[in-house]
Amino acid sequence: MPPTLASLVQHSALKLTVRAGADRLGTPVRWAHASELADPVPYMDGGELLLVTATNLDADDPESMRRYVRRLAGAGVAGVGFAVGVNYDDVPAALVEAAEEAGLPLLEVPRRTPFLAISKAVSAAIAADQYRAVTAGFEAQRELTKAALAGDGPAELLARLAAHIDGWAALYDTSGAVLAAAPDWAARRAARLTPDVERLRDRPAPASVVVGDSEDRVELQSLGTGRRARGALAVGTGAALGTAERYAVHSAVALLTLTTARSRSLQGAEQRLGAAVLRMLLAGQPDHARAVAGDLYGGLLDAPFRLLIAEAAAPTGSELLTETMEAAAARTGEALLLVPEAERVVVLAADGGSAVAACAAYAEAQDDRAPREGGAEDSDVVVGLSAPSGPIAVSAAYKQAEQALSVARRRGRALVEHEELAAGSVLPLLADDAVRAFADGMLRALYEHDAKGRGDLVASLRAWLSRHGQWDAAAADLGVHRHTLRYRMRRVEEILGRSLDDPDVRMELWLALKTTEAAAPAEG
Repeated sequence: MPPTLASLVQHSALKLTVRAGADRLGTPVRWAHASELADPVPYMDGGELLLVTATNLDADDPESMRRYVRRLAGAGVAGVGFAVGVNYDDVPAALVEAAEEAGLPLLEVPRRTPFLAISKAVSAAIAADQYRAVTAGFEAQRELTKAALAGDGPAELLARLAAHIDGWAALYDTSGAVLAAAPDWAARRAARLTPDVERLRDRPAPASVVVGDSEDRVELQSLGTGRRARGALAVGTGAALGTAERYAVHSAVALLTLTTARSRSLQGAEQRLGAAVLRMLLAGQPDHARAVAGDLYGGLLDAPFRLLIAEAAAPTGSELLTETMEAAAARTGEALLLVPEAERVVVLAADGGSAVAACAAYAEAQDDRAPREGGAEDSDVVVGLSAPSGPIAVSAAYKQAEQALSVARRRGRALVEHEELAAGSVLPLLADDAVRAFADGMLRALYEHDAKGRGDLVASLRAWLSRHGQWDAAAADLGVHRHTLRYRMRRVEEILGRSLDDPDVRMELWLALKTTEAAAPAEG
């Protein structure tokens, strides 16, 4: 549950006192925000605990306080925390009366309790609630996965899902007929939704719709990834799904899609199982991932592997690459985990294996091919490849592949390995067109100044930066007096409008200089 006003009042360290609205302390608090505006409503989203000291309020005026409180209540503010001992020794009676009339909770904040402490308490409670929800969601995912893999049909999976959402669940086939429901009494309720399932079936999968009446709230989710749904899942609850419940439903949809499509497409089922394994690995749960992977991917997780992310302008490109890798892996009996992700594909492949080699060869052939007039071909892909990794570091490997993919995209290369980025100097990265444009813009005024024969500011700046701001050493390198160098550095600051005392400015100037130096040979 998210934090409430009651939980804040019960927080022993805050010492809050209820002055109005004691019957509404169960109100959830979405955030705590301090504002001394006479009308903070335009800046509120609703659900906030507004913290004030009444600096800009006539808090003793009853009519003024009625207008102020009515505005806050109408905006959905959860409550007001009033700090005493700052502008007022006590909470003004006019504010207390206005809050009671409007039914808006009013909390007295003692002087020794800073607003920041309240904000931290709310933030910590929200974070803890989110953590509990995510943890419960992953636990539900594990249980549902085990139920799906048990081979006893969907009944056990639906029973566990119904328990997690504190409601009921039902599975439909493509005709809208109920295949299974849990608890048993839900079968009759689910049968009444067949017309809604039929309408959902005609929409491209995945699709969802919320239906319901005074009895409950029902959410229908299509199963399948093709143009037509392969079935549907219904979940009925007394209220909207929370974060943990949403995790459970999404997991059930994925797992039921796997089981209903298994006879039609084993490859598709393996990919979705791979997605579950990948999610667990990314969530830092290698043991659970191993349990789910079983014999299918277990061997892959027992040795170093690479994570690669491939994306293409058209599906053809990624399909050709994955087919190439799958064929190479099949020839050598390697396990290969492929997970389609929107416009791209995430792959786990054995380090040093044939699939990675096939990917590298495919990318090399693409780079060697002359670019077609009018842009990239449909078969063109961009790939980012992580360093060798293991099950406990998949999240880091994913980030490495993302970084390598971004660099490959900028450099116009088909494949970049993260090890290229992690080794050697950072200077090769300065060849990027955007970095060159930045360097040109930053140094242009200095080059224009020097071109008019009024001094050698660029060389002086380079010498001064290379000597870490040591005047005598830099002046000696230039063969000028240190006072001359000081004058030139002041001119640099005046022309650029930037202070050389700022380390960020010095860093940016040094990178700009190195970029222009790197570009000079190509321009010569």
